[in-house]
Amino acid sequence: MNDADDPALAVGADAFTDQGAGLEVAVVGAGAIGATTAYDLAREGAAVTLYDSGRVASGATGRAAGICYDAFADGLDAELAGEAIERFRTLSGDDTFPFVECPYVWLAREGDIDRADAIRDQIQRMQDNGVIALEMDGDALADRFPALRTDDVAVAGIAGAAGYADPAAYTACLAAAATGAGATLETDTPVDVRTDPARVIRPDGTVHEVDAVVVTAGARTKALLADAGISLAVKPYRVQALIADGDLAEPMCYDATGGFYLRPHANGVLVGDGTENREADPDSYDRNAGSTFTADIRDRVAHRVPGLADGGLERAWAGLCTATPDRDPLVGAVRDGVYVATGFQGHGFMRAPAVGQRLAREICGGSGIDAFDPTRFDGDEAFDVVDGMSLNPN
Repeated sequence: MNDADDPALAVGADAFTDQGAGLEVAVVGAGAIGATTAYDLAREGAAVTLYDSGRVASGATGRAAGICYDAFADGLDAELAGEAIERFRTLSGDDTFPFVECPYVWLAREGDIDRADAIRDQIQRMQDNGVIALEMDGDALADRFPALRTDDVAVAGIAGAAGYADPAAYTACLAAAATGAGATLETDTPVDVRTDPARVIRPDGTVHEVDAVVVTAGARTKALLADAGISLAVKPYRVQALIADGDLAEPMCYDATGGFYLRPHANGVLVGDGTENREADPDSYDRNAGSTFTADIRDRVAHRVPGLADGGLERAWAGLCTATPDRDPLVGAVRDGVYVATGFQGHGFMRAPAVGQRLAREICGGSGIDAFDPTRFDGDEAFDVVDGMSLNPN
């Protein structure tokens, strides 16, 4: 991955402007967004150090589902998702990481009037924003995807600009591409963040003063910045997933009424939800999926995909997502020289290629994502944790 001719390093070469020349940046958190940001900053000529307290993708990224789609009704969300999908396609390959094109379906069951109406409204808004999304009834869905049970489906949406990737493989590729572009990677190196001036403090007490610190540490972002005197309106929450034995080529599916999602996986079918609607402690949360979750969700999945009814359990786990009061992420400057990217409600990986690139541009003097300005909140707001895939409006 350090070869200058590596495909990962060639990606985006036409966008390289050297706008970051002379900047020294510390990126704290080597997950998908941190690795992407480090890569794009290095491509812009910045001197980048990518820190992580563990390994690359050892936090939330390594426990993410890897589902990617542009099926968002909000115009900005759709724009970012479209950018990310296109970049997944461009970055992926035999020598980097696989991105598997796969349609994404989301549906509501008969009798679930509110969710059915929400899906119809979403599809119309997507079409108005130029997103390719189609509305289907149960019969049309059965013709297109015979693996699904559809006799109880009131309405479904289908988005073709979608696919899935291995989050750990993507992140390892981008971290390696960043080092190939000149960045320094320091794993197993927990750091403290400080401001005025922007700097990080290594475990041995060494101070690394920089022009900018970028905190992309997932659920630990809040605590890292709290120690620096910065309060963020974000709450970590626990989610659960599993891989069941079975064979499913397509589609990826979100059953809004049943409250679960699934996608094909190299080892079977990845299934998830298990959202706990309360704040979790990033240092002490249970990383194992609960037995109640694994039994219940397998029954729900078998209802939707009958062919998986007899499948065994390959493995199960729990991870952390981050929530904000308005369900939009916090991306950008929180103080002079200090930047953040967190609060993605479980959609961080699928947006990583776009958000990392835009954040790098902001650090290099470009414009940020105004709607995601992290200073729009005081940081002490009270709010409830809501499932990121919920059809409830913001």
